[in-house]
Amino acid sequence: MRLADFIEQNVESILVRWEGFASTLVPAARTMNELELRDHAEQLLAAIVADLRTPQTREEQAAKSTGRAPLPAVSKETAAQTHAVLRARSGFDIKQLASEYRALRASVLSLWLDADAAEATALDDVIRFNEAIDQGLAESIGHFSAQVEQSRNLLLGMLGHDMRSPLQAIQLTAHRLSALNAGQQVSDAAHRLIVSGGRIQSLLDDLVDFNRTKLGLGINVERSPVDLRRLFSEEVSLIRVAHPGREVHLRVTGDSHGIWDGKRLQQLLGNLVTNALAYGEPGAAVRVEVTGDGADVRIEVRNSGASLPSSDLAELFQPLKRGARTAEPTNLGLGLYIVSEIAKAHGGEADARSTGNETIFSVRLPRRQ
Repeated sequence: MRLADFIEQNVESILVRWEGFASTLVPAARTMNELELRDHAEQLLAAIVADLRTPQTREEQAAKSTGRAPLPAVSKETAAQTHAVLRARSGFDIKQLASEYRALRASVLSLWLDADAAEATALDDVIRFNEAIDQGLAESIGHFSAQVEQSRNLLLGMLGHDMRSPLQAIQLTAHRLSALNAGQQVSDAAHRLIVSGGRIQSLLDDLVDFNRTKLGLGINVERSPVDLRRLFSEEVSLIRVAHPGREVHLRVTGDSHGIWDGKRLQQLLGNLVTNALAYGEPGAAVRVEVTGDGADVRIEVRNSGASLPSSDLAELFQPLKRGARTAEPTNLGLGLYIVSEIAKAHGGEADARSTGNETIFSVRLPRRQ
């Protein structure tokens, strides 16, 4: 008996095995009924049967074995893709999803061989069956990953949005307390609230920006004429207040004017200097140098400390990366990533180099794009 005919005649036996295996994939399976455990397994088998009965060239078979077969024109979503979405929503992880396909492959072939139904053409059928399983698995994993990513982005977006209102209330209350002149203890408490609120605001801003980049929207910039000398002087003054006892020096040479998003560039400088203060040698000064020449302006932030290996430098601007030598572990590892994205949004670029006992972060900004 050909494998397609065997599957068609033994669908229920195969589904019983599928359901039994799916029920072991805890914790998600604990609350699922028979219908949910089987999900689109019957449709998956029907698709495999149809595939086995469809004449195919060697090129088409090779495409299936790597998960690159074209999707049917009559359907927007295959059974494998729909199955992946439902499994993701039910709480399955990617390993559990893949294990279902491995179990299905083993169950069908073992039932077929145990029934002594295999014919002389069995080898070709086994190859075709494995190719169909690989294609279904590729479709499922692709849609599963997309569903998980969409859910994560939605959560990050809601978190960033919903936390802003209570945070603003806390900051406003702290500023009012600070203005009351109700004694040193109240003033100190208000200052701590203001500083902590500013840190949370910075984390939220980075989180929202990260979410936008992962959605493919990029960093939003609103351009207007900007003088970096004035803008960065204000930002450095705020950083000095937030980090009393630390030295931050600013030097601007050449033409510092351009068409940029001023708030974004303040955020860029704040992230670079905060990173330098956290990872540089404790007590050492951080130097900010802005040089305007020709069509570009170059921003450099220098901090003293042990040099970084080239392997670390290559990953500094990757998201969710945090160094081990920080005195402020309460960050998301997004600061330098946001710096890079802001530079890109302005048509520029960010890089880093480490020589001797100094690490230098630099950003090139075109005056106009």
